[in-house]
Amino acid sequence: MKNIVVMVSGGGTNLQALIDAQTRGEIKGGQITCVISSRADAYALERAKKAGINTVVLARKEYPDSKTYSEAVLEELNRQKADLVVLAGFMTILDECVTKAYPYKIINVHPALIPSFCGEGYYGLKVHEAALAYGVKVSGATVHFVNEKADAGAIILQGTVEVKSDDTPEILQRRIMENVEWKLLPKAVSLFCEDRITIRDGKAYVDV
Repeated sequence: MKNIVVMVSGGGTNLQALIDAQTRGEIKGGQITCVISSRADAYALERAKKAGINTVVLARKEYPDSKTYSEAVLEELNRQKADLVVLAGFMTILDECVTKAYPYKIINVHPALIPSFCGEGYYGLKVHEAALAYGVKVSGATVHFVNEKADAGAIILQGTVEVKSDDTPEILQRRIMENVEWKLLPKAVSLFCEDRITIRDGKAYVDV
């Protein structure tokens, strides 16, 4: 059984999707053993506690820079014996000391179809504002491995939704979360825990 550590910063809707999937028995071969938050006031911590999951707060503001914060995160991940790290609305860019220690073991969900509307500066509503400004007809979300560059790791799963003419960034965000993020993230986590993701030439392939 693999140890899954989920990292959060805010409300924790993606964490809740993972908890619900775990409760339904949809995450095979792994279990959420710890939730780490970059903020002490993140509501995601309440979700974890309600589900009986161990929580740790590593407040970003208490560290002088990304490097020292990332070293603290790495130390905690090692302490938790993490087999898989899931970034679920985690709003801090981690230093390469973490990604190099956990290659192809950190998963993130991005609310767009990578390589569109991704990279540094594209987060939260900004992603959906950019998609609507461009006039795309479909959008969606991407579950991918995390490497040293923002949103540049191997893609595991992608899903799409229709973009409607009267969409606001908030409406599009909600549609993508409900129809793609909350479904694909637990699925990708289970695939990892079942050892059904293979890396070849830097690309991720799902074994049927």
